[in-house]
Amino acid sequence: MSNHFHLVVETPRANLVAGMRWFLGTYTARFNRRHRYFGHLFSGRYKSLIVDGSGSGYLKTVCDYAHLNPVRARLLKPEQSLKESAWSSWPEYLKKSAKRIAWLRVDRLNGEYSLEEDNSAERRELEAGMEQRRELELSHEHGDWKRLRRGWCLGPATFREELLDLIGQKRGRQHYGEELMESDAQKAERLIAMRLGKLGWSSENLKKRRKGDVQKAKLAAQLRKETTTCTSARISGEKTDMPRLL
Repeated sequence: MSNHFHLVVETPRANLVAGMRWFLGTYTARFNRRHRYFGHLFSGRYKSLIVDGSGSGYLKTVCDYAHLNPVRARLLKPEQSLKESAWSSWPEYLKKSAKRIAWLRVDRLNGEYSLEEDNSAERRELEAGMEQRRELELSHEHGDWKRLRRGWCLGPATFREELLDLIGQKRGRQHYGEELMESDAQKAERLIAMRLGKLGWSSENLKKRRKGDVQKAKLAAQLRKETTTCTSARISGEKTDMPRLL
């Protein structure tokens, strides 16, 4: 792209922040040296999306999004095939394994397309299928693209819940915005359920009790201490998806 890029990477270790710092820093230094520029090249923090790579189709979605980006950006002429994209890994997928760049792993995406042999016939099938997707891309936007652009993770509900649990346990500078709010909301709901269970109350009992109720006040204090969204939303007067307590 003229002002951004899309990169799908697998991080066996939790080192995306360090890796991106090295990658962006190295690229910026080399770009500035080549073009005799100075200072920052990229504006602001990169946006990351955590993807379920278990083979359930979510990895295929993000890879298709990246490979079809030149189509959405109108960088290809109608008579040009998708493999003519100059700055794309897609042409590499269509090459023989011996001629493909060594660091590109194609088996995961091919597996989600149910291609197992990586032979010429399967590569032709892969190319034909993507060219069909290209035509659909020009006619209307794929429904999953909104989830990619606006969300912070892509996967089934169980995958999202596991990530929220991890965020709640190990917060860091790499966590911000929507995922922190969701993590706090999940934690708040769990705390409320535990407290109600101990007291033998239902959610309706909680709503009907007066503001000054001792047990209700203790629960609110615990939420303020152990989560952040409840307190901030209460001060600002904003609506949240958290349970109404007060």
